[in-house]
Amino acid sequence: MEQLSSYPGITLQSIPIYLLLLLLSSLRFGAFLLASPFFGSRMVPLQVRIVFSFSIGVWVLNNIKLPPLAVLVSADLIPIVLQEIFIGLTCGLTLAICFGTVILAGEKIAATSGLAFASQVDPTSGAQSPVISQIFSLFLLVLFFSLNGHLVIFELLFNSYERLPIGGVAEYQNMIEQALTSANFLFRTAVMIVLPIVSILFFMNLGVGFITKSAPQLNLFSFGFPMTILGTFFALYFSVDALQFVFGELIAEAIGIVKAVLASIDHGGE
Repeated sequence: MEQLSSYPGITLQSIPIYLLLLLLSSLRFGAFLLASPFFGSRMVPLQVRIVFSFSIGVWVLNNIKLPPLAVLVSADLIPIVLQEIFIGLTCGLTLAICFGTVILAGEKIAATSGLAFASQVDPTSGAQSPVISQIFSLFLLVLFFSLNGHLVIFELLFNSYERLPIGGVAEYQNMIEQALTSANFLFRTAVMIVLPIVSILFFMNLGVGFITKSAPQLNLFSFGFPMTILGTFFALYFSVDALQFVFGELIAEAIGIVKAVLASIDHGGE
């Protein structure tokens, strides 16, 4: 606020400048909240996200270096606004892709076990998804908040203002390259979650095939499907501890990817 330090107080003429500075300081966090998991879902009303973004913007406004007032009243303001939105959206979408790992894993498990028909509307996205995917997603969100992952992400975003203040020149190529690593992480972690359960189901289906072949009266519909579904429930039950470990590693890796993205926003991150 050095540019406004000469003002004796808030006057009627300075109110638009203060509002513009508040809007500019809340864009990075606001764009992140729009694209991030949970905060960007339909469970959080738009009004709550707007108020939360401006509340963070008030705190950010008093702790960061602001561009000169001459920049705020010129055409140079447009690329600054777009850059702030791009940084926030990149971090939010990167985190959303990492969290989409469990949704992909749940869909593959449901398709293999015959539980794909057990689907309902996902409150976070408004689309139909298997119940297993929703259970995994809720499990991951609870673990994420219990480990204070959201506070770590907010701290990384706030520290990004020191690396690239508002009005600085971002290194877009490095950011995009770091964000694309989340796609590789998505499929790799999904395989780690799916492989043990799908392997159990494969051997169960193989055993059911031998049994139905030797005893034709035990057909697939009366014996195979119930056994597969029960086997899926037991496999999920006994793998809770392992899933907790994998989800914890997933959260740590997701935070690391977001940190790498924010570390590459300037030339020093190369």
